[in-house]
Amino acid sequence: MSHQVRLNDDLYERIKANKQEGESFSDAIERLINDRSLRDLQDIFDDEQVDEMRDAIETADEEDVAEVREIGERFE
Repeated sequence: MSHQVRLNDDLYERIKANKQEGESFSDAIERLINDRSLRDLQDIFDDEQVDEMRDAIETADEEDVAEVREIGERFE
């Protein structure tokens, strides 16, 4: 049996973008919700660990931006 559901346009586009070739929307949704979410980890890490991870991600992002700028300057 099938059902109709309403999805916000942005959610529909996210599912569509993550849908694999030959996969139905039902298959894609099932695969996506069966994968672990970062929310599943919320009770595993304490606040200090979360802060450390955020800092590491922020540092990596800053380094990536600096590297992209440096490469861009080479081509100016």
